[in-house]
Amino acid sequence: MFLSARDAPLDGFLCVASQVVLCFGRMVVAPGFHRAVEAHIREGAALVAESADASGPVGGLLFGAEPPTYHVHWLVTAEHLRGAGVGRLLMAEAMRRYVTGPGTVEVVTFGPDHPGAVESGARVFYERLGFRPGDPADPGPEGGSRQLYRLDVPVRQM
Repeated sequence: MFLSARDAPLDGFLCVASQVVLCFGRMVVAPGFHRAVEAHIREGAALVAESADASGPVGGLLFGAEPPTYHVHWLVTAEHLRGAGVGRLLMAEAMRRYVTGPGTVEVVTFGPDHPGAVESGARVFYERLGFRPGDPADPGPEGGSRQLYRLDVPVRQM
């Protein structure tokens, strides 16, 4: 089940975010990260995946649209559910809600030499969704390498 984060508590969203500290650093306590999450919530550009048993959020996504370019600003899945389809469902819902096409969806993820690339499976995840690797990007907050990935989106058929 998906909720606009506008309908979900910020604390739940941050709880899921805290599970990626090893990959991204301690962003959950960073005021800038809180401001970014709150801004996405206000703009209706944040999604939270809730567990079927209502035990709380199991994933979250922050999205941005500047057609014809769309941006996955941040995506996280609860550690115990990685590989179970939560990330795919969040991406499918974001594409349905926010992307009209034609255009390109961009995401900056771990570089090939970053330990989080393997641990999180992020690069393989995006490649399975059809994204292709692009240029290197600025290092992440923890100093690790990053790379841009792109997905071309055709005109949406109604």
